[in-house]
Amino acid sequence: MFTGIIESVGKVIRVNQDHTNLDFCIESKISNQLRIDQSVSHDGVCLTVTKVDGNKHWVTAIHETLQKSNLANWKVGARINLERCMVANGRFDGHIVQGHVDQVGIVKSIKDENGSWLFDFEYDAALGNVTVEKGSISVNGVSLTCFNSRVGAFSVAIIPYTFEHTGFGQLKAGEKVNLEFDIIGKYVKRLLNKD
Repeated sequence: MFTGIIESVGKVIRVNQDHTNLDFCIESKISNQLRIDQSVSHDGVCLTVTKVDGNKHWVTAIHETLQKSNLANWKVGARINLERCMVANGRFDGHIVQGHVDQVGIVKSIKDENGSWLFDFEYDAALGNVTVEKGSISVNGVSLTCFNSRVGAFSVAIIPYTFEHTGFGQLKAGEKVNLEFDIIGKYVKRLLNKD
């Protein structure tokens, strides 16, 4: 389980195709602290560390993961948000993030608010996911609060620290992002729609 509080921004330094899988080599400040078999959130996608060598680590994305996330678009040089699993005795600073991406969304627009940034996102509402006003959302693994919540769209406000210390500073309008909707909201929706 993750909290959506990003520890480090990593850089993709190698991408290898292995049948229908993609193997990624990531360079980061936390790579040397990782171990094989550890689960790490990469732009909100929970991936298993398969190799560690100094400041680099490797992960594999299988076909299912590539279909449900934006990882198939990662290229060498891409900057990605990294978070290790929450420790049982740690602070819970964000919200419950599983690292299981529900769907890909699109950055509709970015507006500089002279001290913060307003990001508008769209997603396919036909897949059944919803946001609520002042509810939680994970965008590329970052725990955020929704506003302007509407069917198939929502906004978030980004403070300078988040803009500078996550991948948000590199996002552009039209780019795909990984969305994980609030787990509590998903269970409530499922219970209310139960036949």
